[in-house]
Amino acid sequence: MAEDTTDVLVIGAGMAGLTAARTLAEAGLQVLVLEAQNRIGGRIWTEHVANETIELGAEFVHGRPPELWALIEEAGLETYESTGSQACFEDGKLSGCGDEMEKVFEPLEKLEDFQGPDLNFAEYLDRKKTPPGERRPMIGYVEGFNAADHREISAASLGFQQKAEDSIQGDRTFHVRGGYDQLPLYLAQRIAEYGGKVLTGEIVTDIDWQPGKATIRTATNILTTRQAIVSIPLEALKSGKLAITPQPNSILHAASRLRMGQARRFTLIFRERFWQNLDPHPALKSLSFLFAFSEIPPVWWTPHPEPSNTITGWIGGPRSSALTGLDENELARRACETLAKIFGIDSEKIRKLLQKIYTHDWQQDVFTLGAYSYVSKGGLDASKEMTIPVANTLFFAGEHTDVTGHWGTVHAAVRSGLRVASQILAIRNQAPETGLPKSTWLSRK
Repeated sequence: MAEDTTDVLVIGAGMAGLTAARTLAEAGLQVLVLEAQNRIGGRIWTEHVANETIELGAEFVHGRPPELWALIEEAGLETYESTGSQACFEDGKLSGCGDEMEKVFEPLEKLEDFQGPDLNFAEYLDRKKTPPGERRPMIGYVEGFNAADHREISAASLGFQQKAEDSIQGDRTFHVRGGYDQLPLYLAQRIAEYGGKVLTGEIVTDIDWQPGKATIRTATNILTTRQAIVSIPLEALKSGKLAITPQPNSILHAASRLRMGQARRFTLIFRERFWQNLDPHPALKSLSFLFAFSEIPPVWWTPHPEPSNTITGWIGGPRSSALTGLDENELARRACETLAKIFGIDSEKIRKLLQKIYTHDWQQDVFTLGAYSYVSKGGLDASKEMTIPVANTLFFAGEHTDVTGHWGTVHAAVRSGLRVASQILAIRNQAPETGLPKSTWLSRK
């Protein structure tokens, strides 16, 4: 076994780890990133199939978060906004949504003024005496967007999240033309240009540390570093598969107050965009989003206005367990039956048009163990606790450590990477009080 030493070692090559590594490498530090999988990007995973771009994980740029947009622009990537129509399926009828979604969002917007002891969302609905008929779409939206259990997710966090969304025009959604995977690939390129390394297929089994030094072990290497960044998904951290000695009890306690959401998504490629030719549903001519909260899955979208023959199904929260573990054939069969019901056409007709289904079961992924994080009742300050360095030696990053209310997003991961790099540079007296090197500030303007 070889033993190597580096300034900073990053565990995990998702957007958080790569962002931190890039910033530190540009500041002149020797940086090594270890990734357990044989690819980089974490929960960004893009498949390129002929002329189609298939996202198996993160897909949307939510709003206009400056850090993420600065990176997109720096990498020279193109984006496009989801500007099409919305359709709703309710009580067996398909129509344009009209003000239906506003009825869902209005009570959630009132959470911005949430006061008093924290409640879970189910308790909040009880307190507001929300009628059963109004609950279903509200629960469907909260569970779908946050991949959360409405009986667990914090009402206070939903209010905080709503304010955060408002601050970045979060009601707008964008795609990265050509695939989200271009961002992690660009970051890895920048790391290499500044002398850093990104190694894949390196499963870290344990970290032994003392102030000022950490020893990291994989199956083939023993590495030492002055500072280590742990940027693995929340549930992977909580599982204990990465043994940290001595245990960072404050970090693990904070992590226990957060939850890893569950979700299932899949993308269907058809021979044609058959939904555009269904009369009398003009909303389907330029369909972006389709909501059917009574069905499984309850949310669908297309890449409109891109010329694509794909439609993606999404279900988040406990209801997603109905699709967990299904093979592609069974998942495709159920998806076509649901679309047939929504569109009012024969399911066999849809099946004949189907070319391929693409999916990845993130709950069954041993490196991820879920979709993305959310805050449980009483846990609003848990992410902040996870940002406190352990003896200035261990640092924790990832979307679950975001303190700005954007849990579960790519820009939350990016922000956490910038934050942890700032902390390390400040400790090493290589940055001004802002904590970020000049080049980073220039790229963010």
